[in-house]
Amino acid sequence: MNETIDKGRRQLLTAATTLTGAVGVAFAAVPFLASWKPSARAKALGAPVEIDISKLEPGGMLKIEWRGKPVLVVHRTPEMIGRIGADDSLLADPGSNASRQPEYARNPERAIRPEYLVLLGVCTHLGCLPQNRFTPGASADGVLTASWPGGFFCPCHGSTFDLSGRVYAGVPAPTNLEIPPYSFADDNHIVIGLDPVKEA
Repeated sequence: MNETIDKGRRQLLTAATTLTGAVGVAFAAVPFLASWKPSARAKALGAPVEIDISKLEPGGMLKIEWRGKPVLVVHRTPEMIGRIGADDSLLADPGSNASRQPEYARNPERAIRPEYLVLLGVCTHLGCLPQNRFTPGASADGVLTASWPGGFFCPCHGSTFDLSGRVYAGVPAPTNLEIPPYSFADDNHIVIGLDPVKEA
């Protein structure tokens, strides 16, 4: 019995089998590699979140979520920065000694760069959401008086905070608003949940 081997056909079948196997491996690898990325749940539990601040106008604020809590980023104007410290005698903790913030935010502005305030938008009294009331003077609803210097106001129980998130004395909130760990990836991006890299 004489069998002739068709080498061309064998090469074609080998190539087709190899190609099919490679495509199968690629399809199997995509979900496997995708599983290495942090899930939405993992991000909510603390994975760093990068935000674009390039369109945040001076005097404006944006809110994002990190670890299931609102994070407020305020682009303070020079005039707003100038008002910080004017009412230190009225604050419960002007030096932020009893409050939670990273060491690099332990200054009157409570910030890495004075023009950008990053804080958790959660009142330290009972966890309500403070509102931004940056304009000095009485509010339209009559809650804030003409002496109001601008800052944050918690409508639930009346706690007030200055433009650095420092609590005024005599209100229910016991401490200043918390500053989360954060860093600047570049001039237009802030990373919430990641401390700045220390230079050696």
